[in-house]
Amino acid sequence: MKKQLPKGLYAITAENFSNGRDNITVAKEVLDAGVKVLQYRDKYKTKLEKLKQCEQIRKLTLEYNAFFIVNDDIDIALAVTSDGVHLGQDDLPISTARIIVSDKMSIGISTHSPAQALAAQEHGADYIGVGPIFKTFTKDNICDFVGLDYLDFCVKNIKIHKVAIGGIKLSNIKQICRFKPEGICMVTEITSSSYIKETINHALEVMHGND
Repeated sequence: MKKQLPKGLYAITAENFSNGRDNITVAKEVLDAGVKVLQYRDKYKTKLEKLKQCEQIRKLTLEYNAFFIVNDDIDIALAVTSDGVHLGQDDLPISTARIIVSDKMSIGISTHSPAQALAAQEHGADYIGVGPIFKTFTKDNICDFVGLDYLDFCVKNIKIHKVAIGGIKLSNIKQICRFKPEGICMVTEITSSSYIKETINHALEVMHGND
């Protein structure tokens, strides 16, 4: 049976924004702090390097009963039996990915416009990334930020799980909370923090204060 994607804070690995720490170290700290959704994303490693890291992180997420998502690499997601796979607009279509992973794995997709969000819902995605809400430099060739209006559209019109993402920091997370998306993703605000647990605790306090 497919595991349900938890609501709340959603973390993504970013080794090149982790102050010299590897993805495993950051993942352990994130899970220790109580985050229940962790996505593995690394655009610079070889397939074998990513597989080895995902194998270790998968063990950790099982220990912490956390939901584990692999970005882009469906083969690695299958190999480590992750809970989900996350796709971009230029990756395999949702329908094709569904054939590969069957109904046992959640499929998420990044969306940047109302048309993409509606298409994702229609084609059977389990959740969508909504963003980038604010300007972000986490990824190369990132599209322009879409702003809060797009988040508002998705909250009002999209029934599947929505994860706000892109440039979200402690300084602006309260703006996101007003819209009450099911998930809020912070990347470099967490991975680059010298005190990951404290950063996550602060974020959770703000989020819970807006429940």
